[in-house]
Amino acid sequence: MKTTPIVFSFDKRMEMPAGVCIFSLLANADKDTFYDIFVLHDAEDDFTDSCILRLCGQFPNCRISFRAVSDVFRDAFEIRGITRATYYKLLIPEVIPEYDKVLYSDVDVIFREDQSHYLDIDMDGCFFASVNSVPVMNKDYLSYIQSIGLSPSEGYFYAGNLVVNAKLLRERNMVPVFLKHLDKHYRFQDMDIINLSCSGRIKSLPPAFCLSGTYYEAIVSKREKLLSEYTGEELDYAVKKGIVHYNGPKPWKESCLNMDIWWEYYRNSVFFDEKFAFDFWFGQTFLLERMTLMKRIKLVGRYFREGGRK
Repeated sequence: MKTTPIVFSFDKRMEMPAGVCIFSLLANADKDTFYDIFVLHDAEDDFTDSCILRLCGQFPNCRISFRAVSDVFRDAFEIRGITRATYYKLLIPEVIPEYDKVLYSDVDVIFREDQSHYLDIDMDGCFFASVNSVPVMNKDYLSYIQSIGLSPSEGYFYAGNLVVNAKLLRERNMVPVFLKHLDKHYRFQDMDIINLSCSGRIKSLPPAFCLSGTYYEAIVSKREKLLSEYTGEELDYAVKKGIVHYNGPKPWKESCLNMDIWWEYYRNSVFFDEKFAFDFWFGQTFLLERMTLMKRIKLVGRYFREGGRK
């Protein structure tokens, strides 16, 4: 068996989506992959009887451990409803000392293939490996990253899915470097911290490693622009097998791109609740009727604009 350590961080409010995420990981594991799963969480959250542990009975090729982190992020900046748990990935080198290289993933994610091969990549002296978001950035985002001192030519990398070179991060004592930024009110929190602290030391991976909604839209409707960055095969693979990252609207809360993929895994998981599903889809059925006239006009306008671009 090939042991593949992977780290998640979340609080009790995200327990169900986290369970669906981890279910998708295990459901797509190769027969010779063993996932050593770590959950980083607040000390005040009790996961002793977490429903997520039920996955160990369903999938014998895994171990799930919960590790409380210190309260160093108690007053960390929060924005857009993203809680301080997003910062916990910065502590991975210290909290997961038994591995030199690990995977990290947010839990607003669906996996569609085995992930163990990502640990085989040569990190080339880099602290992290991830997907460069610059090729799909709009002018506002480009202006923002430049305003905090980053150069688009160096890339700006997603922090929701990472290959973590924990050994090198420990050797260079990078955790204190990360923590020096905690008094800053960065728009993208931990992602800004990682990009600022590790600029030039993040390895670029194809978009399959983090298929955000922005990347999915670009691959489908602006494909030609991306062919200067990736091969057609890489783009096709991302759409078919990539890690679907719902880094905007969440499919368990509202309609969004690729929500059908999340709901397929949810319905097949041990976390499925018929009442929750009924309430959600009943609400979606009458969503258009509840829209104001102005929102309906904007929706129709967007349809024609995007249709024209295609």
